Amino acid sequence: MGARNTIYEYGAVAKWLHWIIAFLILGSYVSVYYLQWFTEEDTPANWIALQLHLSIGITIGAFVLLRIFWRLTNPTPKLEPGSRLEHFAAHTGHFLLYVVMILAPLTGYLGTGVNTEYFFLFEIPQFADTSLFAHLVQNKMGLTFKQFEEPIDFIHKEVLGEWLIWLLILGHFLAALYHHFIKKDRTLIRMTTGNQ
Repeated sequence: MGARNTIYEYGAVAKWLHWIIAFLILGSYVSVYYLQWFTEEDTPANWIALQLHLSIGITIGAFVLLRIFWRLTNPTPKLEPGSRLEHFAAHTGHFLLYVVMILAPLTGYLGTGVNTEYFFLFEIPQFADTSLFAHLVQNKMGLTFKQFEEPIDFIHKEVLGEWLIWLLILGHFLAALYHHFIKKDRTLIRMTTGNQ
């Protein structure tokens, strides 16, 4: 298996990016649910869980940008034979996953009211402390951080995090199982071992 995609197979880079992002998304949810369910506000455990969530979110954003670059510079393997409806559903599902994978880290960063201690290695300033926020949000839009944060937080938490990401992941997972166990084609195999 080579690093680059072909029209028949995904290469090693595409596979690694796919699975790294999948595990990072899982880690993002584990950290935020741990924060919500098992920690008290203003405690060290709460802060650590929050910082892990923020750090993982920024990492997801970076890997998604790499994945988009790789997708644009590599051939996309042809879909397995199927109906027009199946191909439409596959394209739509992948498009929506990319949209969500871009919007979730972006809205997470824009709406965060604290600096990110990136895996406790270095600090990334919150958006509210940047010159872009001062120029674009305060001066051009005339909004305070609180006014700006409310709709951004709603999109990040209520729309994307609470249900949309879960629906897309569930659809993606069920589609992979459908292809593997019912259609018995190579869709899942092409993103894992690549062997028959």
